[in-house]
Parts: sequence; C-alpha cells; structure tokens
Amino acid sequence: MADIFERLLKNYGPIGQHRERAHGYFAFPKLEGDISSRMKFRGKEMIVWSLNNYLGLANHPEVRKADADGAARFGLALPMGARMMSGNSDYHEQLEAELAAFVMKEDAALLNFGYQGMVSIIDVLCSRHDVIVYDAESHACIIDGLRLHPGHRYVYKHNDLADLEKQLQRASALVNKQNAGGVLVITEGVFGMAGDQGKLTEIAALKDKYDFRLLVDDAHGFGTLGATGAGAGEAQGVQDKIDLYFSTFAKSMASIGAFVAGDRKIIDYIRYNIRSQIFAKSLPMPLVIGNLKRLDLLRTQPELREKLWSNALKLQAGLKERGFDIGNTDSVVTPVYMKGGVEEATAMVMDLRENYRIFCSIVVYPVIPKGHIIYRLIPTATHTDADIEETLQAFSATKEKLDAGAYKAEAIPDMAD
Repeated sequence: MADIFERLLKNYGPIGQHRERAHGYFAFPKLEGDISSRMKFRGKEMIVWSLNNYLGLANHPEVRKADADGAARFGLALPMGARMMSGNSDYHEQLEAELAAFVMKEDAALLNFGYQGMVSIIDVLCSRHDVIVYDAESHACIIDGLRLHPGHRYVYKHNDLADLEKQLQRASALVNKQNAGGVLVITEGVFGMAGDQGKLTEIAALKDKYDFRLLVDDAHGFGTLGATGAGAGEAQGVQDKIDLYFSTFAKSMASIGAFVAGDRKIIDYIRYNIRSQIFAKSLPMPLVIGNLKRLDLLRTQPELREKLWSNALKLQAGLKERGFDIGNTDSVVTPVYMKGGVEEATAMVMDLRENYRIFCSIVVYPVIPKGHIIYRLIPTATHTDADIEETLQAFSATKEKLDAGAYKAEAIPDMAD
C-alpha cells in the first residue's frame, strides 16, 4: 500500500515544483501599504496592475467608514450559524433585494464566496440526467463544478457559435433519447484572462431554436459594463435572456462574497437546497454592511466606472500604438501577448519589478502553450496618467530586450524568502 503523503511529496505539481525558487517573489508575493495603484513590494514602490480593485472601492473613504462602523457595531461573529438556521438578518435580505434590483432580476441569494458559490450552483441545479454545455475557456470554478456533475457535459470552442450549436444538438439529442433531463449552457460575461466578452446576444438568440437555460458568470463585467454597471448582459441588451446571473464581490466591489440572481421561484429553490450555504456560517455582518455601501456607490457614482474606462482605453491604445498584441479584449481586462519561454518570462518579470518598478501578473506554460507569454494588466479607477505612461515606457524597453534575446542569457537568481 502506498503512502498518500509520500506520493504527494514526489510530485508537487506543475507550479509547486518551482516553489523553492518562486515563493515570496513569483508565487505568494506580499504587497504592502494601502490598496492603490502604487504599493510596496519588498520595500520598493511599484505601480501595481494585478489587483481587481476595478472601481477603487478598496480604500474609498465611505467604504472604509462603512466597514469600520459595521465591525464596531456588530463585531465579526454576528450572525452566528448558517442563514437557514440562525444566521439571517434584515441586512442580508436587504442586500439580496438591492442586488436583484440592480441586475434587473426578481430575487437574489447571497453566497459566501465566488469560487465556492459557482461550484455549488452547478451542483444544486443539475441532476445526473441533465446535460451541461460550456465554453472551453470557462473559469476554474465552473470547471470544478462540472467535475462534480454526475451527468454528461459538452464543451464548445471558445466563443464559437457554430460549435456551440453543434454541442446543443448533441445535448438535445441525448436528453430526448433518455426522455429525462434538460440542458444548461454556461458562459462568462467577461473572460478574465483574455478580456473578451461572452457572446451573450448570439447565445441568447439560440434559445429560440433550442430548449436550454443560460447561466452567466459575470465576475469581471458586474460593476464595469453596461449603462448602469449591471454587467455584460446589460451592455449587450440581453439581461432579460439570462436565466441565472452570477457575480462575485471580489472584483468591482473589492470585498468578499457573491450572489446569484434570477426568477424568484428558482432563487428560492437554490436558497433551500444549496449545500455550501446550508452547511456554512452566514456572511459576517460587517461584510454585509460594507457590501451595501459598495453597491450604493456602484449606483450613485458612475464617475468611478467612467474613470476606470478612461484609464483602460488609454492603456490599451498606448500598448497597440507601440505594437503590442492585446488580443480581442472588449473589456477593461488588458492582456499582452508575447513570445518566449518560462526562463525569458521569469527574467522579464524580474526586470520589470527591479528596474522599472512595475508589478503585474504573468501567465506561462503549463497554463498556456509553450513558447507563449501573457501579461494580464488590470486597470483601475485609481491609476493615473503617470502610472500609464511609466508602464508603457517600461513595456517598450523590456520588449526590445525580449526581442533581442537578452533575457535568454540572464541567470535567474533564487528570489524566494
């Protein structure tokens, strides 16, 4: 019999195998200071492009006051217990009602975390007879929810409507053959890596031809897209065609928690059957109070969203003018695609941080194919024109080095703590 721990220690995984060199620098870095466009990393001030603080609410004075007042008034323990048993409050219900109204749905249910919430929603909705059709570039929370699904699932090529229709035909044929179950389509409002919106208009139009329900994960669209900030569905004019609208508070709201919204009867079913909430402690009162304030600012301060978009468009235009490939993003998420291996990407990140004071996220193999590098820049309402200009200059300088092969020859020191 094998020892489970012994097996684990022989293979730490594709990322964990680099832990000794990466920890504290490339993995688990520590940003210090107030959350803003400039923070400290290892004692040096950096322009930070890695935080999903889209609207700058993390340190908004009204938000900080609401958080502090909520903690002073209620403490972190209240309410005790799960919502269904003893952890409900008027404030929890008020937040649900206001969220539902904001995204133009009948009702909403609070969830403790976004990742956990999406996994649980898939679990509560689908039986072994149901078929799920989903986008190939769906977030990990969707993929992990699918892994728990006991029935069939079909993946379609990213934002490929022809392939989606092909998979809908397969799904429809299967449920008709077994004379049981239904079809659920899952996509995202904004795909967090590439920044392109899901083709919600076209997907919704297919509901006239095929019988399915639509679940949209709009973590990056909520608060950033649409005339009122209600997300990708609002931006594309099909919010009413989305059967279940999901988002997290961890992006534009700069908080903790999530919600799912839809028809009242369906939300009530979810509320009474979603295991991750039934058997988990309720969201603490300070978070609920703070999220009410954050939602109020989403509604009443559109200038935050306008500033976010102004910064995003300046950054994206500047990158394109300098010859960078930013793909097909039509959101504020800004990917930068380059060619190179892990060694070059590592040296380039270090150069950006140590010599140009730019801190941003990078994605390499095995997340993406070998020979490719993706930087993901996250603009926020707190970034300044100076932040953008310094970053553009740094990217131009390091791109020249990358193209000249300078990073291949550099020795990469151990930067772990």
